[in-house]
Amino acid sequence: MDENNLNNSNETNNINNSATSNQSSNFQNPNQGTSQFIEAKPVNQESSNANSYANVNSSSNINSSYKPSTANGTTYSSYSTSKRKKKSEGAGFTKTVLLPFACGILGAGLVVGTCFGIPDIRNNLLAGYTVTDEGSVSNPNTEQISLLDYSDTAVGVAQKVLPSIVGINVTYSVNSIFYSGGTAQAQGSGVIISEDGYILTNNHVVNSSSSSSYYELGKASKITVTLNDDDTEYEAKIIGTDEQTDLAVIKIEKDGLTAAELGDSDSVQVGEFCMAIGNNLGLGTTVTDGIVSAVNRTVTDEDGNSYVAIQTNAAINSGNSGGALVNSQGQVIGINTLKVSGDGVEGVGFAIPINSTKDITDQLIEYQKVKRPYLGIGGIDVDEDMAKQYNLTVGVYVKTLENFGAAERAGIKVGDVITKVDGQEIQNMDELNEIKNSKEIGDKITLTIWRDGKTEDIEVTLQEQP
Repeated sequence: MDENNLNNSNETNNINNSATSNQSSNFQNPNQGTSQFIEAKPVNQESSNANSYANVNSSSNINSSYKPSTANGTTYSSYSTSKRKKKSEGAGFTKTVLLPFACGILGAGLVVGTCFGIPDIRNNLLAGYTVTDEGSVSNPNTEQISLLDYSDTAVGVAQKVLPSIVGINVTYSVNSIFYSGGTAQAQGSGVIISEDGYILTNNHVVNSSSSSSYYELGKASKITVTLNDDDTEYEAKIIGTDEQTDLAVIKIEKDGLTAAELGDSDSVQVGEFCMAIGNNLGLGTTVTDGIVSAVNRTVTDEDGNSYVAIQTNAAINSGNSGGALVNSQGQVIGINTLKVSGDGVEGVGFAIPINSTKDITDQLIEYQKVKRPYLGIGGIDVDEDMAKQYNLTVGVYVKTLENFGAAERAGIKVGDVITKVDGQEIQNMDELNEIKNSKEIGDKITLTIWRDGKTEDIEVTLQEQP
């Protein structure tokens, strides 16, 4: 986070950076390979025709018939007297029922036949319907979709994007209560963004924060990159990392690489085709497909970093972190970063929209970091219940101040509650940071603070985040 949120909160769904988490319903950053054995079981699926079409058959049929008048399902005819002979009764039935019915059928057939014999009448009768090869009638508003075309799209996208996706292998130093000097391996993915070797990936792939009461991972001691259809391991160096956006740029010394084409993530629509490509489970470059399930989805990881992400049902597994989410044109629309795992959870993954990475990438290459405005405070979110309990007001309680930071220099004190930023009410640290991050280093903002039951405005000049 830009500023430190000191709240202790228990989230129902947690986002984990470790691929080895066993929580029931967790967010995971699929960055690391696992040591488990993977048994691949083939799934055979046959199709009777590779070029299958989906048709909607109309249930409409044209038919004509003549029926004698009935009432309550009973046909009525007239009989003179009971003295009529059986022969006369048979002749009467033929005359009053069968003959009119046969004439009706014959007349209807002549009319329909005549109409279909005249082209203009026939065309008008059949307007709006199409007769297929199978003889069924279908509505022309139903577009025929070729399954072969869908397959060709996936193949074309894969062939275009695969040369721009790399596998990343990272070696970490491990400090443990049982031993020292050990190492650990992790795997992830990356996207080539320039022909001269710059690669975009996730920060958690190359800068893991995984630790427990038994061990702690240090910084990456070695990073190697493998290209598509190339077993050569190219040593890479970290150019810059940004924990807040979970992005990093690394570089290998090789020219003539195929840079990925970047798309416009702002134009992504829910339901559109997409593919996730990366170093899945350390098996090598793998392609999975799906659709865009949601856009502008906010998720928060276990370190408190929030992301506005694209949600997809394309399979994203351990090792996919840093890989590409691409559209049907083979353009990168996101960087795969998180997934939800747990019993009963399927097809919930997230990617950082590519448009939000462009400025970050440029700064990481130029400055090796991202320059952001900075207040220098650590705060606690105060909701209505807490405000009543501690006789405060809703806002951000200032718990700590950075020495000589922008807030301290302006006169902010520990114990103040920030209620507004530039006249806009805030209720938590995320809202404060959102407004602050829209500013530039050196800009002035006005903080409305509550102190000892009174409010006042204090102007603060934003500094560069150290």
